Amino acid sequence: SLRRFLTYSYLLAFNVWLLLAPVTLCYDWQVGSIPLVETIWDVRNLATILLAVVMTLLSLHCLAAFKRLEHKEVLVGLVFLVFPFIPASNLFFRVGFVVAERVLYMPSMGYCILFAHGLRKLCTCLNRWGATTLTVCTALLLLLFSWKTVKQNEIWLSRESLFRSGVQTLPHNAKVHYNYANFLKDQGRNREAIYHYRTALRVGTPAASHCGHNDHTLTLRTDLCWRRGGFKQSVIKRRCFFSLFIISRSQERKEEAINLLKDSIKYGPEFADAYSSLASLLAEQERFKEAEEIYQAGIKNCPDSSDLHNNYGVFLVDTGSPEKAVAHYQQAITLSPSHHVAMGNLGRLYRSLGDNSVAEEWYKRALQVARKAELLSPLGALYYNTGRYEDHFLNIRITKMLYLMRRLQCLLSQFSVVLQAQVLAVMGQTKEAEKMTNHIVSEETGCLECYRLLSAIYSKQEHHDKALDAIDKALQLKPKDPKVISELFFTKGNQLREQNLLDKAFESYKAAVELNPDQAQAWMNMGGIQHIKGNYVSARAYYERALQLVPDSKLLQENLAKLDRLEKRLQEVREKDQT
Repeated sequence: SLRRFLTYSYLLAFNVWLLLAPVTLCYDWQVGSIPLVETIWDVRNLATILLAVVMTLLSLHCLAAFKRLEHKEVLVGLVFLVFPFIPASNLFFRVGFVVAERVLYMPSMGYCILFAHGLRKLCTCLNRWGATTLTVCTALLLLLFSWKTVKQNEIWLSRESLFRSGVQTLPHNAKVHYNYANFLKDQGRNREAIYHYRTALRVGTPAASHCGHNDHTLTLRTDLCWRRGGFKQSVIKRRCFFSLFIISRSQERKEEAINLLKDSIKYGPEFADAYSSLASLLAEQERFKEAEEIYQAGIKNCPDSSDLHNNYGVFLVDTGSPEKAVAHYQQAITLSPSHHVAMGNLGRLYRSLGDNSVAEEWYKRALQVARKAELLSPLGALYYNTGRYEDHFLNIRITKMLYLMRRLQCLLSQFSVVLQAQVLAVMGQTKEAEKMTNHIVSEETGCLECYRLLSAIYSKQEHHDKALDAIDKALQLKPKDPKVISELFFTKGNQLREQNLLDKAFESYKAAVELNPDQAQAWMNMGGIQHIKGNYVSARAYYERALQLVPDSKLLQENLAKLDRLEKRLQEVREKDQT
């Protein structure tokens, strides 16, 4: 169509403009970022015409130069500029994006070759002052591009800076608002997330009218209706509504959550999760008739959803229709042969109906798919109630083993995140490290290393009161290892010393050396505090104790030397007073 041809052609000019002037850069150019070129009167067609003229002139110049066997650099530059871009140009096949800055990396080499050639030609045509002016302008341009590169690298340092930059650069792009809202929701910043979800819904609505096919079905893939892959406007709307529902549900705003789910279904009748969540929410409010209607509508629109059939089966069991539930559990297993949850539910259902042999078969079949504690426990109970005690106790042992394995997996996952946060803190990205660590603490309040890391982060930020609070929380966990407790008291002493609370700091250091007498730094800090307070005899005793542990410490030797000089002066003063 004309619209397709004009838009494809303009995209070529747009990519060239990004090479010439990379002012507006974004990680995602989808959903309304570049409006369609609808008519030949669109002013953007001038850019397309200008590109066609320039490329034609360059091609003719190359042909002429090739015949004369000169200026081959123009041909090389043009080859590097054009050929690497052809796969992403939509000329021979459709690609999965509209604009992607990454595909301009190779063409940029051709652009640089052409730019250098053109600069040299201009310098030969200009007089001395003109050539000097041109050189200075080129140097300024290189500095400007270097500054832009540095700023762009800063944007890619973290997910937050990347997603925030998208919102700032393309505020009319629904996709970037949706991505940023997802990040904010994961960080627990629900108020900001709600704003960006609603913004995504608002800015996405007008663009949808550009693409109406088959009774106004929304088929806008990114901002081009005919592009392969990408996000449809309707998909983003549906996901925004569903995310808003999750936030509303967590804040106990159930009626609002119900309305949001209904809106989500409007934009995605094939969205099985929305039907399940809506029906579950209605069932919680004992609106069983509405819930059943939603389940039935969901199964009609999403007949291939195994989870929907399983959830409807659970609903039927809870509302007193177990016989009907059997068919839906079996349908879930037919659609997804590895659906161990539906198999387990069938086992429980037959167990409640008194058919233990069939229940056992379903439990065993589920265990072949996934050996989980929630499947072993009911099977063990079945063995116990039917007098098969050996099988029962074997299941108990296996269940305990699975629990320990899960706990170990959870601890390893926490360790990985803590390690990432430590790396970020070392790199100076303390805000990001703080958010990651606080997220772990919110999920696992007994994470000792998290509190220690938080204390280090706050100390780096010079928030010593917060650092002290984190250490106190770590001490409240009462670790069993005396050396760990000693380290915590030592860290607490450091934070108190930073706040000039020397007496309290001294007590913390004292507690540290009582638990671990080999804590040399704590002995030295105790000596330092007594030194400051003028208790030179005590200071010397603490310094000498520390020096026994680290005899090569130059700092301790210097501190003892300072004490010697002070005591010598005091002795001289006393002798003068006596005479």
